[in-house]
Amino acid sequence: MNGYQITFFTHQDRRFKGKQIGDWLLHLVQELGLRGASLHAGGESFARGGRVHSAHFFELADQPVEVLIAVTTEEAARLFDRLKAEGVHLFYVKTPVEFGVLGREQ
Repeated sequence: MNGYQITFFTHQDRRFKGKQIGDWLLHLVQELGLRGASLHAGGESFARGGRVHSAHFFELADQPVEVLIAVTTEEAARLFDRLKAEGVHLFYVKTPVEFGVLGREQ
């Protein structure tokens, strides 16, 4: 299939509607019936303003987080329509990709 890989970038302590934003995104993807999403924690990043975000031994609140999904063009449109309606503020990268599944589930 052809579509997009969409990667959202945020950090652990960002919240939206009472949930950590990464978890909120995972639930939204599931609610929309998309194939799935992966949440990845990073070690360190910096934002547009130059502020460094990193995971510390005693404090993970500022840890960088990525949420990755692979979607068709139609699914991407539904996702972005919903995000706009929710009014959530997120940075993302949307890259054209080919994706699929190999082999059988066991």
